[in-house]
Amino acid sequence: MKTITFIGNGTMALSIAKGLKEDYTIEVVGRDQKKLEIFEQKLGFQVKRSLLDNFNIENKTIMLCVKPANVEEVSVKLQGKAEIIYSVLAGTTIEKLKMNFKTSAVVRAMPNLAASIGKSMTTLTGDAAYRDEAQQLFCAIGTTRWLSSEKEIDIATALAGSGPAYLALIAEALSDGAVKQGLKRDDAMAIMRGLFDGFGSLIQESHPALLKDGVMSPGGTTAAGYGALEQGNVRNACIEAIEKAYKRATEL
Repeated sequence: MKTITFIGNGTMALSIAKGLKEDYTIEVVGRDQKKLEIFEQKLGFQVKRSLLDNFNIENKTIMLCVKPANVEEVSVKLQGKAEIIYSVLAGTTIEKLKMNFKTSAVVRAMPNLAASIGKSMTTLTGDAAYRDEAQQLFCAIGTTRWLSSEKEIDIATALAGSGPAYLALIAEALSDGAVKQGLKRDDAMAIMRGLFDGFGSLIQESHPALLKDGVMSPGGTTAAGYGALEQGNVRNACIEAIEKAYKRATEL
């Protein structure tokens, strides 16, 4: 199996590694031996572990999962020239990556936390020669979409990368609303999870507006609740959330 070398051992690295572990050999590089051991334990099987200082990336396929602010600090600790660097760093441009890392090619990728269960929505852009390889690699952890520019992937970061946090907020709020009206917490959580599971399939086949129209009968319960959401400016808040997250991605 092909080896994927993870530089960085945080939450996203672990999520991606969990998705890839059946099809790829996993190697992980970090600053702290203890944290590397914890990474291995959470992954659930033995991996090759190396410390960052003077690590040789020659001809390796790199999955770069460090914090964007640490790019310069990490790059000076590496030796050799990578074959390809897949970067999951939000807002970090290809130009900046090529300035700091020796590599033949760079592809920016933005997966989300669903990578750990094989259902990430991963957007990609970069060296077109690696488009097929990139899509094959990230298809192991879910669905991919190749985009034509870095501006587009920064916008997609705000949507798919940050999206799980927004949906988690909505899920929690809906559950809290049910509890407020008298539903037991366990029941509210179970029903909310079933709702999201079914909706995830429905949205693959239909436009959101059509789904809404199919549920909202005149003068009914859905119309009453939907009106409250519009009154609370939920639609505009979601639009602004994407705008703010996109702008922040370009600032990183």
